[in-house]
Amino acid sequence: MAKSLRAFIHDGKIEPLEKIDLPEGAQVLVTLMTDEESQFWLGASQSSLNAVWDNPEDDVYGQLLQE
Repeated sequence: MAKSLRAFIHDGKIEPLEKIDLPEGAQVLVTLMTDEESQFWLGASQSSLNAVWDNPEDDVYGQLLQE
């Protein structure tokens, strides 16, 4: 299963910002992005998420929860 995580470079090494459970010697694929690219993809993801969650059809579920 593919998983993305955020990391930073420290003394020439990639250091994840969160704890990951991988065996020693595990192979990983690293995609390098500039801050500008990262912001673009975060923005693109947010608009897709908003389209899914912020729509009038979901109002019926909110009404059911209030009853």
